[in-house]
Amino acid sequence: MEKLIAEAHGRGIKILMDLVVNHTSDQHHWFQESRKSKDNPYRDYYFWRAPKPDGSEPNDWGSYFSGSAWTFDEQTGDYYLHYFAKEQPDLNWENERVRKEVYNLMKFWMDKGVDGWRMDVIGSISKYTDFPDYQPNGQKYVVGHYHTNGPRLHEFIQEMNREVLSKYDCMTVGEANGSDLASAVKYTDPARHELNMIFTFDHMGIDYAPTSAGKWVLKPFKLPALKAALSRWQEGPAIEGWNTLYFENHDQARVISRWGNDTCYRVECAKAFATVLHGMRGTPFIYQGEEIGMVNCDFDLWTAITILNCIVLIMILLNKIKS
Repeated sequence: MEKLIAEAHGRGIKILMDLVVNHTSDQHHWFQESRKSKDNPYRDYYFWRAPKPDGSEPNDWGSYFSGSAWTFDEQTGDYYLHYFAKEQPDLNWENERVRKEVYNLMKFWMDKGVDGWRMDVIGSISKYTDFPDYQPNGQKYVVGHYHTNGPRLHEFIQEMNREVLSKYDCMTVGEANGSDLASAVKYTDPARHELNMIFTFDHMGIDYAPTSAGKWVLKPFKLPALKAALSRWQEGPAIEGWNTLYFENHDQARVISRWGNDTCYRVECAKAFATVLHGMRGTPFIYQGEEIGMVNCDFDLWTAITILNCIVLIMILLNKIKS
């Protein structure tokens, strides 16, 4: 990494790192310690809650990846919170020690020359710590407004800016899940000393069906809806803040296949979407392959599962050989 930074800087290229601090792996040292006992020093690095009297989850919060946002751990008889996979327990930002750990790791890399950060799901780091249930809506587990924009979110980001970001010449972009125009301005208004810009999701959801399954259940694409969403974000944050511009990333399908024509008019679609993107006000973010008009890979689900199973089997065999 040190060589990469040096070689990039020698060519006038900046290096941003991905800051993933809403959660860690369940294999992380902190979590392995946290689950050992209820009085472990790392216990409060994560959110542990007792089951309800019937043994069920502490509340009805859902995971973005489906199912409950809580997983029961037999070792101490409590549930731990994870907005994403059960292997990704959420960090407790209410704990000052956790925040200091995060700031120290940021300083470690910035002292090595890293030029800034893309902040993963930064909009979720502050939790509603009374863990209220959602209003009943017919679903067992719900993903909604309690999952983002918690009560101390901007306090935490301002502290991060004060303790770390303001001390370096750097660029920051936050994945601001759950943001509307008003909250976007809070992130990006220079007078508030938070972030330079954020990724928003308004235009990414225009073809989502009205269910909690998000992008996994789609409705027909309508061009006026895309135009309206893009216009809102061009006009809204323009006074105090700054936009990001994107159509593709690691979480989204290729835009030509998603909203265009990836057979007869691939090249024309690629040029049209690029013209739209680069004609707007903001900083464009281009996903690898987008610059040459890449399209979605075409294979069926069962083929993908078979390939994945083969990869897992190979990894297991290699680990056995090594041991």
